[in-house]
Amino acid sequence: MGDKGINRLILVMLLLFIVEGAIMPWLIPVELTGRIVPHFMFVFVVFAALYSGRHRALFFGISFGFLQDIVYFGHLMGVNAFSMGLIGYYTGVLLERRRSTLLTALSVVGLGSILYDTIVYFVNMVFRITKETYAWALMEHILPSLFLQLVFALAVYVPARRLFESHLKLNPDSDEE
Repeated sequence: MGDKGINRLILVMLLLFIVEGAIMPWLIPVELTGRIVPHFMFVFVVFAALYSGRHRALFFGISFGFLQDIVYFGHLMGVNAFSMGLIGYYTGVLLERRRSTLLTALSVVGLGSILYDTIVYFVNMVFRITKETYAWALMEHILPSLFLQLVFALAVYVPARRLFESHLKLNPDSDEE
């Protein structure tokens, strides 16, 4: 993928960052505020792992996860960067040479979302930022947010896949080792 392709992907990620932090709080109903947390950038990291490779997913996960840590979660730096980068990289490793269908992509986004929120929960628990039980966090935050991530992944599946596949066709020599 050339400079133009990576610039377009970074622009999409920045747009998702703005939507996730500035627009979604206005769209989430008041009674669900604080329970539903959008992770649209994470969904895009998973799509990068599925359709562009583990290294690009690691790059997006660490860089945009760290951006989230700086802007939204200043009390503990690196949790989102670590979680997004780790899950993006291992998703890319596990599904590297497989053709990903819609069902595969949604399953990976769902499992990755649960794993992402679980890692963030346990890191917060280790550093005593939260004292709630995992069962409470699962029912109050993780599962309600999961449905939002799955709806978003379903809505952007075709454009995201076309975006990644068009860049791979432009640069077929970009196989990652």
